[in-house]
Amino acid sequence: MKNTKIYTMSFASVYPLYLTKAQKKGRTKEEVDRIIFWLTGYNQEQLDEVLDKQVDFATFFNSAPQLNPARRLITGLICGIRVEQIEEPLMQEIRYLDKLIDELAKGKNMDKILLNESENNQFDSRG
Repeated sequence: MKNTKIYTMSFASVYPLYLTKAQKKGRTKEEVDRIIFWLTGYNQEQLDEVLDKQVDFATFFNSAPQLNPARRLITGLICGIRVEQIEEPLMQEIRYLDKLIDELAKGKNMDKILLNESENNQFDSRG
């Protein structure tokens, strides 16, 4: 699953799309940012810098301060593909973020989205 175009896209160019998707469903920028912080270990200052510098997706994930090990518990479909079966590591990281934003837009509770309920908590939306 090589799609180098997304790898070279600026994270800052897609970030507003994440915000719009969430906000259309009554969610907030703070919730989107919290998901990004949880997944990548970035804090607000670091995220602002990433956005200002227009870093690409490859750099965004490769430079992430601390990818959350619990992200491996994320399962389900994104763009018709099971996120846990994506073999390309960078594409899987991108799709993890997509999946979390989708869950937010679907109205899921933040604790469930961020897998805080239990070690075995997985959300698996089969569609």
